[in-house]
Amino acid sequence: MRRNNQAAAEDEAQIDLTPMLDVVFIMLIFFIVTASFIKEAGIEVNRPEASTSQPKENVNILVAINANNEIWMDKRRIDVRAVRANIERLHAENPKGAVVIQADNKSNTETVAAVLDAAREAGVYDVSLATEDD
Repeated sequence: MRRNNQAAAEDEAQIDLTPMLDVVFIMLIFFIVTASFIKEAGIEVNRPEASTSQPKENVNILVAINANNEIWMDKRRIDVRAVRANIERLHAENPKGAVVIQADNKSNTETVAAVLDAAREAGVYDVSLATEDD
C-alpha cells in the first residue's frame, strides 16, 4: 500500500515544462524578427578624420572603397558598373534607407564620385561619406 501511495505521489509531483518552452520559443522568434541586423560592406578601410562628423540614422546600404579602389558591397567585391544595380536592389528592400560610402584615405576621388553618381542614378539622394571622429 505504501508503495502505491509513493508512486502516485511521484506522478502528481511532476512539473510540465511545455508551457515554459513555448514562451521561450515565442520570445526567441520575437527578438529575431524585431532585431535590426548590422550590415557591413565587407572590408575595413582607413576613413578620413573630420571634426564635424555626425552619426547617420537609417543606413542600410554601405559601399566600401579600399586603397586599391576596389568597391565592396555586402561582403563581396563588385565592378563599378554594377554599383547602380546593387544599390537599386538594396534600396528596393528598404526605401527609407540611406547610402554611406566608406572610402579609404588613399582611394581616388574619381572612384568615390563614380559611386556617388551611381547612387543618385539609382534614385538614392541621401548619400553620405563615412569619417572618423577627431
